[in-house]
Amino acid sequence: MTMIAAMGRISQIQATLQQLSSVSTEKVTTTAAATTTAAASASADSFAATLAAALGTTAPSAAGASNGTTGADVVASAEKYLGVPYVFGGEDSSGMDCSGLVQTVYADIGIELPRLVSGQMKMGTEVASLAEAQPGDLIVTGGGDHILIYAGDNKVIHAPYPGRTVCLREAYMTDADITTIRRIIPPTTAATAPGSADMLSAAFAAFAQQNSTVTGGTL
Repeated sequence: MTMIAAMGRISQIQATLQQLSSVSTEKVTTTAAATTTAAASASADSFAATLAAALGTTAPSAAGASNGTTGADVVASAEKYLGVPYVFGGEDSSGMDCSGLVQTVYADIGIELPRLVSGQMKMGTEVASLAEAQPGDLIVTGGGDHILIYAGDNKVIHAPYPGRTVCLREAYMTDADITTIRRIIPPTTAATAPGSADMLSAAFAAFAQQNSTVTGGTL
């Protein structure tokens, strides 16, 4: 009797599961159609983030630090202001101070930075030493009293002080004089980092899997 009762109970459970499966299938079909667009968007976002990690960069930010510009673009923008007189609080071609120059130069290439050195010196990522600086990096000295743009080849562009103009000159500071060096634009060579090829392949594989999930109706 126990075996018969058990078999009967199993039959009841199977029947119930079959009914639930039928209802669930209808709900899944409707839900899948409604969520395909959102899932595709999430898949693209995930792929972008994974790809950025594979390349050693960051995903595009509101500040525009990943808008395709390079350090050379920063230097070229800064060179347009060579000869502009130093004016405290100035931030255009009629006159500018050190942080006004930095903000204006980066704004010209579509990247927003704070107006004062105190804010600019917290942006981007830290560079360990002057020897590792790349064109476009920001060099802060005097605990935040002055900021310069590294132009490459051991040269800097800055707005020095009243009576002087924006100029290109040899980097006069040493690491002992530097408070911080900030890199706003990621280096373009980061894609060659060890293991990046495997991460890039993984990014494409993950995206393909997610895209197949969305278009194939698998949940």
